[in-house]
Amino acid sequence: MTVKQYILLAQLETTTTSIFPSLIGILYAWYNYDSFRPLFSLLGILTVVLFHIAVNIRDSYLDYYIADNKNSEITQEMVVGKENIPLNNVRIAYIISGAVALVIGLFLALQTSPILFFIGFGGMLIGALYTFGPVPISSTPTGEFFVGLSMGFCIFTAMVYVNAFDVVQFDLVTIGQFIVASVPTSITVMAILLANNICDLEEDIEDNRFTLPYHIGVDKALTVYRYFYYAAYISIILSVIFGTFPRLVALSLLTFPYVLKNIRIFMKEQDKQTTFMTSIINSAVIPVPIIITFFIGAWLNS
Repeated sequence: MTVKQYILLAQLETTTTSIFPSLIGILYAWYNYDSFRPLFSLLGILTVVLFHIAVNIRDSYLDYYIADNKNSEITQEMVVGKENIPLNNVRIAYIISGAVALVIGLFLALQTSPILFFIGFGGMLIGALYTFGPVPISSTPTGEFFVGLSMGFCIFTAMVYVNAFDVVQFDLVTIGQFIVASVPTSITVMAILLANNICDLEEDIEDNRFTLPYHIGVDKALTVYRYFYYAAYISIILSVIFGTFPRLVALSLLTFPYVLKNIRIFMKEQDKQTTFMTSIINSAVIPVPIIITFFIGAWLNS
């Protein structure tokens, strides 16, 4: 497998959904605990990105495998088919990527605390079970919840802890604050998955994947989709009130009208080729201003 083929399979552009909660976690530790460990932070980001890549490559493997068994012409539109990559090479690529992520994660846990191991292992386990097993999480109505838990809360908490493991105390108040602070990035990932499941509902049913829109219907799924974003902005307000986010982060609320516009576009028409992109755009529009204002606020406070 060439480097170009690996990059195509990795879908690096999607790893921002793992990088954003990582950066917010790092800033959270700096602002609230006055603790920042550059090396551990870089290794933590590398871990989550490599594991995200491993999941992406495995998704490509499974999508091609299923389509090929159906003798579907769509296989030639997939990266595996276009690049004529042997399936065994694809399998090796996601195994090595996941293994390297696991090794780095274990190193960080040994350097900090076993607590980090359990946080990281929980996130990785969800990631592995998302497409693995007789009933993958991605085929159930719980997919959105577990993706948000893994890519939002677990990544955020791990990055806070890897920087401030010697001062963080996991009491109920702290855990509650972590949950609220992780909601914006959790929600954006959950919204992407829900929008994808709404668009792919008929195809998913054919593949015996019974996701949330199948169980509650498209209309109610769209309502959930809309309220996901409302929850993201409410969580920003609460974190500023709690004092765990700098007051400057309140400026990120100014993005709400634009996000609301994108919500209405998708509510009007659910199409994978056109309106689905609005959820991808929202996944950057919400966290990027948080990160920028958080950094400035933390820097002014230091």
